[in-house]
This record gives sequence, C-alpha cells and structure tokens, in this order.
Amino acid sequence: MSQDIKIDIGSEVVVDPSGRPEPTDILDIVDDLMVHLHEAKTMPLSSNALVDRDAFLGLLETLRASVPDELRAARWMVREREAFISRTNEKAREIMEKARTEADEMVSASNIIAEAVEEANILVRRAEGDARRLRLETEDEIEKKLQRVEGLLDDITAQVKDARNELHQARPRPPEVPI
Repeated sequence: MSQDIKIDIGSEVVVDPSGRPEPTDILDIVDDLMVHLHEAKTMPLSSNALVDRDAFLGLLETLRASVPDELRAARWMVREREAFISRTNEKAREIMEKARTEADEMVSASNIIAEAVEEANILVRRAEGDARRLRLETEDEIEKKLQRVEGLLDDITAQVKDARNELHQARPRPPEVPI
C-alpha cells in the first residue's frame, strides 16, 4: 500500500515507487519549510508568525520519511554494538567467574594447588584476550560503518551549504535609481 506523499506549498516533493523521497529532495523540503516560515503572516506587535500547521507538519513528516536508510542503519548498528559489547562483557564475566570457580575447586584439592592456580591464570588470560579481541573486532567494524555514514552526512551538509549559497546568490540586484 504505497502512497505518494505530496505537499503543496508552491512545490511538489518527488517520490520514488517505494514511497521514499529522493535524498536530494530533502533539501527541497527544507527550502519549502523555510519559504513557508518566511511567508507566514506575523502577529501584530510580536515576532510570532501564523503558520499553516497541517502543511508544516506534512513537510516535517515527509522530511522524517526521507532520512537516508544509512542513517537509520547506523543508529541500529550503534545499538547492536552496545548490545554486543554488553553480551561480550557478560560472557567474559561468566568465563572469569567460571575460571575462578574452577580455580577455587582445584585449590581445595591439596595435591594439585600449584597446577590449579596456573590453569586458572591461563583461563583468565585467555578469557581476557578473547574478550579484548571480540571488542576490538566489533569496534573496527562499527568504525567502518560510521565512517561511511559520516561521509554521507558530509555530502548532505555540503549539498545544503551549496543550496544555501545558490539561494543567496540568486537574489536580484536592486534596480538602479535614475539621478
């Protein structure tokens, strides 16, 4: 049930068949919002303006719907990273606890005290190494994804700056006044 989203404030938002506006249309939506605010009637003796709430909310909803999937994926990846680190830390704690428990049991047997201490230390070091390795691998993978998202955001920011520069350059010169 795909619907084309269109808001009429002097311009139309182009929508792909999936119902998502193109990323370049985000700038058009922001421009429409700015035009809508600039053209809003002001309240007497105030800097407040009367804005068509439905049209403005419609534009904001369209803007929210057109947030790139990469940004949503990055937020999901950050949450997944945190959950993975939490699981990894919990697993490391379990391994450490298991190692300590095993070490305590081995220590209780008087004939293998030295061997138990050595094996417990090996298990602890191995568990710490595994946890450290898992944590570093996860951070590396997430760092790559975040760099990609950062690049996309930089591109979007550059597009916004270019659009704003074009907007400011497009202002007509005031007419020359004859002397």
